[in-house]
Amino acid sequence: MLPPLAEVRDVHRFDEAALARWLAEHVEGFRGPLTVRQFRGGQSNPTYHLAAGGREYVLRRKPPGKLLPSAHAVDREYRVITALGTTGYPVPKTYGFCEDPDVIGTIFYVMECVHGRVITDPQVPGLTPRERAAIYDSLNETLARLHTVDFQKLGLADFGRAGSYFARQIHRWTQQYRASETETIEAMERLIEWLPAHLPADDETTLVHGDFRLGNTIIHPTEPRVVAVLDWELATLGHPLADLAYTCLPYRFARDWEGLAG
Repeated sequence: MLPPLAEVRDVHRFDEAALARWLAEHVEGFRGPLTVRQFRGGQSNPTYHLAAGGREYVLRRKPPGKLLPSAHAVDREYRVITALGTTGYPVPKTYGFCEDPDVIGTIFYVMECVHGRVITDPQVPGLTPRERAAIYDSLNETLARLHTVDFQKLGLADFGRAGSYFARQIHRWTQQYRASETETIEAMERLIEWLPAHLPADDETTLVHGDFRLGNTIIHPTEPRVVAVLDWELATLGHPLADLAYTCLPYRFARDWEGLAG
């Protein structure tokens, strides 16, 4: 059970023979021939399904072209997934990272292909209330487990700045807003004034995902439990309440979004 696959988009094509040679050299047990397909959807980092010798893999790469300096950090993704994998946390197993852009045009990493359900609608249609509740229980338990990981023991003490996470985020997003605003919006001015005055009293630092939501997990094909957490490109050291608040957004806005299918 996988998300829909398609032919590789023209803008994301690469030398598949060069990739096969790299896989044969760096991934234990790999043997061709290699078939490459691309996952549909709008991943910021192009993601591919690889099939070879009866086995399946997933490749995530930095997109081609001119990019923001700190964006699309697949090297950070690989690092945090690999570290978490040693703890038994539900992430795909990683097989290798290539920092040589000459192989397929950009850096990339290869990981396990985890089968299951990717549920993009937070209302989880088609299931009973009990099944939906069980899935969200597993989602919440998985998030709480992430925030208890000892990131220092995993060698991730330098994975981000410790402390003042919300203050730094508010400062950053305020600067970006000021750089792009075209008119004064009173509601935004009130928000910019209100947020710094209402920071959480504590200043806890944990490993945070940065985009933790139901659609970034894989749910077991038949059971209501998370078997893998995906899309770690925004992971860093920060305040655990940031992940919790982000996960709650669909509950906060669900009524406002009803009937807005486009």
